[in-house]
Amino acid sequence: MAGDWIKMRADLQTHPKVVRIASAIGADRLRAVGGLHAVWCLFDAHSIDGSLDGYTAEALDSLIGCPGFAHAMAAVGWLQVSDCSLSLPRFDEHNGRSAKRRATETERKREARKAADDPHDARDMSASHADGMRTREEKRREDISTPVGVEKAPRQKRAPPPPAPPGVADQTWADWLDLRRKKRAPVTATVIDAATSEASKAGMTLDAFLRVWCFRGSQGLQADWIKPEDRARFGHGQPLAKGAAIEAHNNAVAQRYLDQFDQQQQEIDA
Repeated sequence: MAGDWIKMRADLQTHPKVVRIASAIGADRLRAVGGLHAVWCLFDAHSIDGSLDGYTAEALDSLIGCPGFAHAMAAVGWLQVSDCSLSLPRFDEHNGRSAKRRATETERKREARKAADDPHDARDMSASHADGMRTREEKRREDISTPVGVEKAPRQKRAPPPPAPPGVADQTWADWLDLRRKKRAPVTATVIDAATSEASKAGMTLDAFLRVWCFRGSQGLQADWIKPEDRARFGHGQPLAKGAAIEAHNNAVAQRYLDQFDQQQQEIDA
C-alpha cells in the first residue's frame, strides 16, 4: 500500500539488536536480517498505520518459517505483540507514506545537486538518462496521470456516511465512523452487514459490539475476539428478536438505497 520499497540500514547486519535476535532464534545474522526484511515487507504491503489486526506471534513465525522470531523482535523493541494483533513501533517514521516521501525528495535533491555541480554533464545529459534519474515514485505518478488529449473525468462527490442502523446510539455510530475514517477503512453495506453478523454471533447488540470495537481501536473485530472483560465493561445489550432483527436490517438496507437514489437525483438536477 505504501509503495514497493522499504528502508533498511546498510549496517543492519551488525546492529546489536540483530545480534540479539539471531542469538534468540539460534540462527546467524543473515537469517535474522532476512526475517526482518520479510516482516517489514509484510507490514508495508498490508498495513497503513503499522498495525496488523488478526495476526498473532505464532502466525508471523509460521509465515517467516522461524519459531520464536516474533517474540525475539518484541524483546528488542521492534515489534509489539497482543492477543489478536501485531504492530511496528515508529512505523510512520520509517516506512509510512510520509517517510517514503521524505526519502524520495531527499534522493531527488541529491541528484539535482549532483547535476548542478557538473554543468557539462547536466547540459549533455540525454533524455533517456534524465528519465533514469527520476525516482520510481515520480514515474508511478506519471504512469497513472491522465494521457494528453484525454479530458479528466469530474471528481465525484464523496457519499455521505450511512445513517446509524436501528438500535445503535448516535454517539456510538459517530465514534465508529470516526475510527473507520482514521483507519482509512470504508463504511459500506457489506461492512455493516458483517458487523451485524459478528455481533449476533457474540450474542451482543450491534451498539454494544461497536462500542467494544471503538474502545479497542482496531480496524476490524470478530465475535471470537470478544474477551470477558469486554463483556463486563460494555455488557451484551438486549438483542432484538429474530423477526425484528431481520425487519430492522431490511429497513436499513432499503433506506440506504433510497438515500443513494436521492443523491443521484440531486446530482442530475444540478
